[in-house]
Formats: sequence, structure tokens, C-alpha cells
Amino acid sequence: MDIAQERRLVTEIPGPKSRRLLERRQAALPRGVFYTHPIFVEAAAGAIVRDVDGNSLIDLGAGLAVLNTGNAAPAVVEAIREQLDRFTHTCIHVTMSEPYLELAERLNALVPGDVPRKTMFTNSGAEAVENAVKIARYSTKRPAVVVFDHAFHGRTLLAMTMTAKVMPYKQGFLSSAPDVYRLPFAYPYRCPTGGATPEECAASCAAYAIGEMEKHIGPDNIACLVVEPIQGEGGFVVPAPGFLPRLAEYCRDRGILFVADEVQTGMGRTGRWFGIEHEAVVPDLVTTAKSLAGGLPLGGVTGRADVMESVHVGGIGGTFGGNPLACAAALAVLDTIERDGLLARAERIGVLMRDRLLDMAERFPLIGEVRGRGAMVAMELVEDRETKAPAKAATTRLLEEACRQGVILLKAGTYDNVVRLLPPLTIDEGLLSDGLDVLEKALATVEEESEA
Repeated sequence: MDIAQERRLVTEIPGPKSRRLLERRQAALPRGVFYTHPIFVEAAAGAIVRDVDGNSLIDLGAGLAVLNTGNAAPAVVEAIREQLDRFTHTCIHVTMSEPYLELAERLNALVPGDVPRKTMFTNSGAEAVENAVKIARYSTKRPAVVVFDHAFHGRTLLAMTMTAKVMPYKQGFLSSAPDVYRLPFAYPYRCPTGGATPEECAASCAAYAIGEMEKHIGPDNIACLVVEPIQGEGGFVVPAPGFLPRLAEYCRDRGILFVADEVQTGMGRTGRWFGIEHEAVVPDLVTTAKSLAGGLPLGGVTGRADVMESVHVGGIGGTFGGNPLACAAALAVLDTIERDGLLARAERIGVLMRDRLLDMAERFPLIGEVRGRGAMVAMELVEDRETKAPAKAATTRLLEEACRQGVILLKAGTYDNVVRLLPPLTIDEGLLSDGLDVLEKALATVEEESEA
């Protein structure tokens, strides 16, 4: 669909049609299915979402990190259409399809490391994470899984247990999966071990984590360590330099599998195919989803061939995993990233966003820190820069004000005080600049309200 890549408001936000649909939603959907912005979409393309009232909003959330190649990317739409004309489903366990095979071959070649790799597909990121743990446990014959503070790995039982944040993801669901252990993450802005510099934070957090694994879990009991190269829902926390390489070294020495959860950081978001490449770490297993299939549901686990092959025939898989429509879309996503130079584009977009946010940080005391890699950039809002008290209410208000002016933003963080920017990597620079202008105006409004 041809939609002008420009912000345009014709009604208030939300408009009358969205408000009527919101009333229907209240009756039809449970409140547990949350929403960030009170708008209903009529059409979308590139970095623009058009609502049912005719307002065109700039999408700086990319459908929650799903649309790296843009909404309704032409090559992705065409690939889906061509596959749709052939067949919609077979189930890989009944009769096989070439898109599944070809996509597995592509990912095997893209994942960092020069060892043979194999791939299996799932329906979602959470399912990919759970399968990675299943495979790791089967391969190592060990039960324990090590995860970190501020982590998000999904909402299913095991993935929910691995996720750190209690509210809203774990509160009231009562049961947890066994043998999951949580350790501090090297979060330089709020170092849990008191490191005064990023380097000190990395060293002290790594030493603490290794000490806990040695003393209280036992390395011979640990199947895998699962970590996001940059924590997504946790607040776009970039690990202190040296933290992940030290943990990867420890895992290698103790026969523990290192799993990189690339559900949000993968597919070029950070300026590399995978976020773990910034750490010069070669993971044993990699999970993917979100932007992998350009908007269609698809997750994957790519890992060392010897590890992936350890599971008996029939031990992993599922009815819809690797659906041919999703695999065709994913192949088009990979082609688009390569053809259009979106890795370099992510770096360029990241520079533009960080420069603007750093400039804002000099003028707005609400901004405690600006951080990120590539086109995965965030600012953490605080009530006071000395105490670093999280500015949760101001963060929510900022998102509301930006949406009212036609820009879709997302928040994140354990304390709900991080504004995260995830524009499509195809966004026009002028459109991005307009979106950042709106963000700055909204920030000024919120700053004035907080001072009143």
C-alpha cells in the first residue's frame, strides 16, 4: 500500500473511530492483553502507521522490534504473496518445504563462528528460548539454567521464570519452572556490585557471577547460560565492556553452553546481524524471532551442529514452526537487509538518534543516561540525577504526549522509566528527525509539568 511517509494529524489522538473501537475492546478482550497507545490501525507502510481516523503517525517502535525492514516491506509482501499462491501449510513433520530448508541454511551461515551449525524453527521468541534450553539440557545432561537481572525471555512457563521483572509478567501466576538461577547483570548506570566505572562494573559483576556458579549452583550442574547481548525489555542495557566475554570464557572452560537471546537484537538492529558480534563472543546457541520474518510469526534456534544433533528424532519441533509463508517472508527480510545495506543504515540511524538524545540530555535533567548500539537506542529518565530515582510517571506521560502529537514510542526497563527507540531501519532521515523533534517537544512539556 502506498502511504506517504509523513506525519499528519487530522483528529485528536485517539480519534472518534478509535474511541468507539476501544469501547468494543473493553467488552471483548481481557485487560491482561495490554496496549500502549489508544489507537486502532487501518493501514501501515514503512515507518508510518495510519489509524482508523486517518491520522498518520511515525512508528519509532517498529511493532515492538518486529519491523526492521519496515511495515509491509514490498519484497516481503511479494514473497508472501508468491508463497501464498503455492501453498499455505504442510507441517515440516509431515511433508517438507524448501523455504524452511533454505532459511535454515541462510541462518547457519550468518550466525557467528566457523563451526558447523543447524537450525530449527518455532512460532515465537519465547518458544525459541524454551527449545534452546531443552536442547542444552539434552546435550549436556545437566538441569540448571543461568539467567540475569533485568532479563526478558518470554511469557510461557519456563521463559516467564527466566524473565526477571515480576509485574506484569510474573505477578499472580504462582508456579515457576525449576532449576533456573538468576545473577546480577553488569548494568553500568546502576552497577549492582558498586563498580565506579564500566570496566570495574564488568569485572566485579563477572567475578560475582562466576563465584555464585562455582559455590551455589555448581558448574557441573549448569546446562546453559542465557543472556541478551543488549537487554531489551530490561531497558536497553548495554553490558559493561568485558562482562560477556569473561562469562563466555568461563562457560567454555566448564562445558556450559552459552546461549545468545537475539530475539530483539538480531536481524541488523544493532548494526550487526547479531548483537553478540559486538562482544566478539561465539555463542553455542542463538535464538531469533521478532524481525526475522518481517511481521509474520517465526522463531528459530541456530546452534552448533553437534549440540543440535544430540536430540533424538521427534524430540523438538511443532505443527506451525517454520510455516512456509513465514519462512518465505524471512528469506525476503534477509535479502532486503543485504541488498539495501541495512546494517550500515542501522549504524547511521543510531548516530542520528544518540546525537539528538545526548543534546537533549544537556538541557533536560529528566534524562539520566542515553545508551544503545546501532538503531537500538534509549534514554533512562530519572527524578534526580544524583539519586537516580526512576521517573516512572514522567516516562508514561512522555509516551502519551508524543502519541498525541503523532509519534509512537515504547517504554521499557525494570523500573518502567526507559524510553526506547526502535525505528525501522528503512526510515527516511527527515521523518526520523521529525519524530525526534516531537520527542523533544514532548519532553519539554513533561519537564515543565514535573517542575510545576
